[in-house]
Amino acid sequence: MKITFTPLFILYSCFKLSAFPSHPDTLKLSSTTNYSDMANISVPVNYTAYCIKLTATIIPQYSIKLSAQINNSDSLKQQIKRNYQVNLARLLGLNDLDSLKQELKLAASDTIKALIYTRIAAIYLNYDTISSKKKQLIYQNKAISYTLLAIQKYAADNDSTALRKCFDNLAKVYYAQKKYSQAKWFILQSNTLSRARNDIPNIISSLLTLSLVKRDIKDYSLAMGDLNEALQLSITNHSPKAELEVLKNYASLYHQLKNYPKEAAVLKKLDSLDKNILKNEKAQFIAKLAIQDTRKKKKPGSVQNKKKVNSSNLSKIY
Repeated sequence: MKITFTPLFILYSCFKLSAFPSHPDTLKLSSTTNYSDMANISVPVNYTAYCIKLTATIIPQYSIKLSAQINNSDSLKQQIKRNYQVNLARLLGLNDLDSLKQELKLAASDTIKALIYTRIAAIYLNYDTISSKKKQLIYQNKAISYTLLAIQKYAADNDSTALRKCFDNLAKVYYAQKKYSQAKWFILQSNTLSRARNDIPNIISSLLTLSLVKRDIKDYSLAMGDLNEALQLSITNHSPKAELEVLKNYASLYHQLKNYPKEAAVLKKLDSLDKNILKNEKAQFIAKLAIQDTRKKKKPGSVQNKKKVNSSNLSKIY
């Protein structure tokens, strides 16, 4: 406001002073004034024009400064955003626990902290690669602790996608520890978030995990209900790979129930679907190769045409 007001105030003052017959630098009249000296004082002929000219030189200067400030502000915001993205990419590339924990001490924002907690938990989630059962348990508990810390930050930011992933990870660890009530609770939270977003693939995935938990606690009828819903969603949304996973879970459940005829029927259907998927993938691959061959055939022709044009031009020159 101050930058805009200053030149306008100068212009206003100049117009007001233009009503007087003399320049502001003229001597103040008094009883001791020498009138003969006043003849030597130069006064602008058109003082209004003088003020307009003066203001015209000042306003552009302030406009340039203001636009420079705006441009600097925009570039600063872009630089901050760029630095933030670079920092996120760097953190996502870290796989060393000591480095991540050191970064955690330096992290200022909750978003960065949540990301670091998730990265640390992801390392501890590789507990199944460790042979020692005791160390596996330590890794599992660490994964739970850091995931819960990440959930607190994601919940504050209302990041439902990150929350769903955290719930999936907790359900996985608790299921591995055979703590079925905790695993069931967290996978239900994941399922609820997926339904709110109408995220069909993750709805199916959570239903499959839920059926595993219910199967292990011998709640077979409810486990079958989850599989039925997952199968219906996969067929309705034309997802053969998801349907394949559902059929595998059906076969496993029928085997556990010792219902071998139904297991055999599901396995037969599973084999047929698997062959169809491979056939479609092969057809898509061949079609892709055909498109690439067509493009390659066009390119040499264009090069040959260029060579012909160049040779004709050279013959004309000779």
